Amino acid sequence: MIHVENLTKYYDGFCAVDQISFDIHRGEILGLLGPNGAGKTTTLRILTGYIAPTAGDIRIKDYTIDDNMLDIKKLIGYLPESAPIYNDMLVYDYLQYVARIRGIKKEERDDRIRHLADICGLNDIMHKVVDELSKGLKQRVGLAHAMMNDPEILILDEPTSGLDPNQIVEIRQIIKKIGKEKTVVLSTHILSEVEATCDRIIIIDKGKIVADDSTAVIKQSAGAESFVSLSLLDAEFQQVSDALAGIDGVVSIDQLDAGSNGAVSMKLTVRSDSDPRAEIYRIIKQTDWVLVEFHRETRTLETIFRELTKEY
Repeated sequence: MIHVENLTKYYDGFCAVDQISFDIHRGEILGLLGPNGAGKTTTLRILTGYIAPTAGDIRIKDYTIDDNMLDIKKLIGYLPESAPIYNDMLVYDYLQYVARIRGIKKEERDDRIRHLADICGLNDIMHKVVDELSKGLKQRVGLAHAMMNDPEILILDEPTSGLDPNQIVEIRQIIKKIGKEKTVVLSTHILSEVEATCDRIIIIDKGKIVADDSTAVIKQSAGAESFVSLSLLDAEFQQVSDALAGIDGVVSIDQLDAGSNGAVSMKLTVRSDSDPRAEIYRIIKQTDWVLVEFHRETRTLETIFRELTKEY
């Protein structure tokens, strides 16, 4: 559906996007993830034709951005971070205005607007002034705007930025519903957003792609270790370390700060293909140590994201 090859963008000598290449498949919900300033918005603006690249090739379906940008724009619905809507208009009037601009026939406009109102949850606010709406509702109106011409591709830049938790869930549900019919590309730096919404993620840092796959695969490939945390009363760290060090799968044992109850706390690094918890518990049960904490930690997307995008 979308093919990007060696995409590069410079701003006055600053490289915002540095020779990135990727493909986006039809019907996929792709999350573009990265810290602020990583190059996410620049990439989306190039895809939508808002700005031109310094170098690189982009092909969307059978069109290239060099020769067929107008045709490409007809395929794309774009919602920037702040929805560009007229605050002094009624929601219904605004959507009618967008429909006229998009060239929708007069006799088809109301049906199209009703359909978008159902998808985006706008039925109760159609006769309200846009300026009276919350940011979450304005985002919904902006989403309806982006979908007015029934585009095959929907590009959303930080669609939940500045929304409260309830609004985030609502927008997320709308995006997942839309993703059943369209190719969706969204940028965000909210990690829970991509885990809950996207089929695949691309992590960008300093203009370069540092990871590209499903969340599950990125978690699996990011490291070969997980952790088991323990807290014990009536025990000494060295005794516990000596007792557990020989367990198959345990790579290392590190002491943590003691808790307020005086418990000995430690973190065991274990191979990802191993789960030694049963053997650990069996050994502890044979002693007088009192087990007060015992859990396994897998590497989270947040941990991986920080490792891939941290400053050196």
